[in-house]
Amino acid sequence: MSATTERVSNAIDELRETFPEAEVTYNPDGEGGAWVTIDQVSLGPAFVQETSWMAFQITHPYPEADVYPHFVRADLQRVDGNPHGEGFAVTSYGPQNVQAMQLSRRSNNLDPSVDTAASKALKVLKWLGER
Repeated sequence: MSATTERVSNAIDELRETFPEAEVTYNPDGEGGAWVTIDQVSLGPAFVQETSWMAFQITHPYPEADVYPHFVRADLQRVDGNPHGEGFAVTSYGPQNVQAMQLSRRSNNLDPSVDTAASKALKVLKWLGER
């Protein structure tokens, strides 16, 4: 397995600073990027489950490439019993094909100077909390 690029390693460090109460782990993807997991994050009041892990891939062209999509626990259920709606899909991710709920939130007009892996994770969690 090859190591991550310096920019990807820096992004992982920023994630650890942004989520100090969570465990942030990663596995190099063999191309300079990494599969990252944040364990645990809060899901917000709309969901039966209070917390989940969050995972995503930071690819080697980072920060010029968007960190997309994000994944959380596959058994995610809304408190009101309604379907999740647009942007949610049950799938699998990563080299181990882990079953997960995919959260599709692509960044339009990506600005690498402000749209970091950490800021994107926070935006996705905010969006999730507003569902």
